[in-house]
Amino acid sequence: MIVKNIFGTTADGRAVDCYTLKNSSGMAVDIITYGATINSIYAADKDGVFADVLAGFDTIDGHENHSDYEGMTVGRYANRIANGKFSIDGIEYEVEKNEKGITCLHGGAELSTAVWKAIIIDDNSLEMSYTSPDGAMGFPGKVDFRVVFTLHEDNALKIEYNAVSDKKTVINMTNHAYFNLAGKGDVLGHELMINADAYTPIDENSIPTGEIRPVEGTPFDFRQSKAIGRDIAADDEQIKIGRGYDHNFCLNDGDGPAAVAYDPESGRVLEVFTDLCGVQLYTGNFLDGTITGKKGNPLIQHAGFCLETQYYPNTPNMPEFPQCTFDAGEKFKSCTVFKFSVK
Repeated sequence: MIVKNIFGTTADGRAVDCYTLKNSSGMAVDIITYGATINSIYAADKDGVFADVLAGFDTIDGHENHSDYEGMTVGRYANRIANGKFSIDGIEYEVEKNEKGITCLHGGAELSTAVWKAIIIDDNSLEMSYTSPDGAMGFPGKVDFRVVFTLHEDNALKIEYNAVSDKKTVINMTNHAYFNLAGKGDVLGHELMINADAYTPIDENSIPTGEIRPVEGTPFDFRQSKAIGRDIAADDEQIKIGRGYDHNFCLNDGDGPAAVAYDPESGRVLEVFTDLCGVQLYTGNFLDGTITGKKGNPLIQHAGFCLETQYYPNTPNMPEFPQCTFDAGEKFKSCTVFKFSVK
């Protein structure tokens, strides 16, 4: 079932609603219209005790003034575009440089700070929609965005992304949930598997160098499940640049999960499925405890981990990467599933 409640009002007077999706086993997902944000996920542990497994905020003020994209839908272009520039058919576009005045991060945060229109499709599915005008944040084309969230009886949250532009443009959408399967503390003891033989190293501005580097023999080898904290402070140039993990992994082909996370203490398991070619692992490296999150608790370093399914970063400027430039009228479609269980 889906229940609608008032969540709050933005500083400029926009009303924000919260929709709670709940299945028969008691799993519940709160989605707010600000940023089409997954605000909370309540999942059971091995003893049947439910806890919120997302780090983030329980007020609109937190999302507006302190957020690092916790739970938000991000785009038009998820992740980074170098120097806030790219070209399509010989035309150069300059887009918002919202990260240190150097890079465009998550499309300038337009989708994440918009209030989306919500429609309840049925007892299990909620549609969020938003139209971005031509030229927003410097991007070409008027784009109609649609995200459908469906909570299934097997405790899988399915996210379907759809977008279409009236001009040729770049589109790369994801969700920026910060997972903490223990519901408290940090995630360094969580065990993680990522089905990727390679990753994309970054420069000092977190832009891929263009190299696709094998994970074998590096701290980035998650092909066999290991604790997130095992190599997070390794003497490795890439680890030092990101202050931990903040890198795109090049997913292997196959029908299995792209990633699997497990918290030994609670027994909670998260499986991630996607039809996209990459996933960004971010381990909350720049959280420092100075920002207050849910229930008045500080968002400490490594309070959550993100698995952002995506095209690779800076793809418009790197023709060797899989491309996500879409013609006018051509549909962007992708699907990601976050499935919860226990062991």
